[in-house]
Amino acid sequence: MMGNGSKAPGNIRAIFWICVLALFTAAIANAVRGGASEAMKAELFDPFVATRSGEFIGTALGNAFLGFAISLLVISPLLDRIGARRIVLFAAACFVLGPILILLAPQAGGFDTVNLVLNLGMIVTGLGWGATEGSINAITTTLYPEDKTGRLNVLHAWWPAGIIVGGLLCVFLFGAGLDWRVPVALIMLPGVVLAVWAMRHQFPQTESTVAGISFGEMMREPFRHLGFWIFPAIMFLTASAELAPGAWVQVALTETVGMQGILLLVYVSAIMFIMRHFAGPLAHRFSDMGLLWLSTVPAALGLYLLSTASSPVTALLAATLWAFGVCFMWPTMLASVARRYPRSGSWGIGLVNFSGALAIYLVLPELGKIYDVAKLEQAGGEAAFAALEPGSEAMHAALAHAAEVSFKTISVIPVVLFFIFGAVWLIERKRKG
Repeated sequence: MMGNGSKAPGNIRAIFWICVLALFTAAIANAVRGGASEAMKAELFDPFVATRSGEFIGTALGNAFLGFAISLLVISPLLDRIGARRIVLFAAACFVLGPILILLAPQAGGFDTVNLVLNLGMIVTGLGWGATEGSINAITTTLYPEDKTGRLNVLHAWWPAGIIVGGLLCVFLFGAGLDWRVPVALIMLPGVVLAVWAMRHQFPQTESTVAGISFGEMMREPFRHLGFWIFPAIMFLTASAELAPGAWVQVALTETVGMQGILLLVYVSAIMFIMRHFAGPLAHRFSDMGLLWLSTVPAALGLYLLSTASSPVTALLAATLWAFGVCFMWPTMLASVARRYPRSGSWGIGLVNFSGALAIYLVLPELGKIYDVAKLEQAGGEAAFAALEPGSEAMHAALAHAAEVSFKTISVIPVVLFFIFGAVWLIERKRKG
């Protein structure tokens, strides 16, 4: 144990790589949900609620983030009381049970029951993701207290790595003629490995507990600093610029860019995996706020250009800009809070994570609604849309217009962040000066 502030180097590496596997598994689950979303929509929603199918699949995808948010809020302050190993084992169990529920959904009965079981499966999978984020970030800052930004970015480099694996699984398995159930079932494999590996190791207490900070003091710390609350507010927007479009690319862009949208997410994730290994030196050069401020420009341009992309080449160019924009945002936000408010411990990191999760839960259904309204307007109304033949030129035009409108809407968020990050950076530079 690390109660005395020390731990064998070999165990530090093992614990860090268990954290990596937990996040990698959550990312695979996220990619598979996104990659299978179009097929789920076509099988489970289009035959029954065609005019609102975008909203229904957006809600289902968003409920994974609801589970994420709930478990983060509950687990983060109780990390040391419950024990990090128990929480990681809980995450592993969710990565098995959640996919099982999703697989059972099509045979659950009538439409309402099918929708209920699907959403429950999404929530349970999200609970595992939240348990992962609620534990591994605080564990990593404890293991590497002198390099929080760098190590958190290395840890979170394995998020895009999992997206790559999950996305390619979907592409290859769908290309082989298998349906969406197969990649969903495969999520359970790394979940089982995670459980077996975690059971073999003792996990450290968090940095705040080792420093002697009491539970009550940790809980009070965010409320003692008005400046703390700017970070959950920023994270709400930051997550909306990174994860919401990532969950939406398969549904929206497959119809418009001449390739499966999930391949764009795989490409973006490959860039993010590489770039996050360089976050430490960049943060030292520009500061964490400076790095975040610089990131907003390519993020905004990339999302806007994705809305107008009409070919694989233009989509890849737009996706490159978007990737460079969002690659540092999530882990650097967490490191910013851990560095400025270390006495808030896992609770402070959890609050910021919770805000990001809540954002996606709220944003994805709204994206679905925007998408549905736009496709109906382009088609000339509900009746006209219902009369369109699947695969027809008119159907393609309606869906392409819907994709354009939904991505143009989300591209506004990095523009807002440009001014917020810039203001925080200037204020902090002035104080230091």
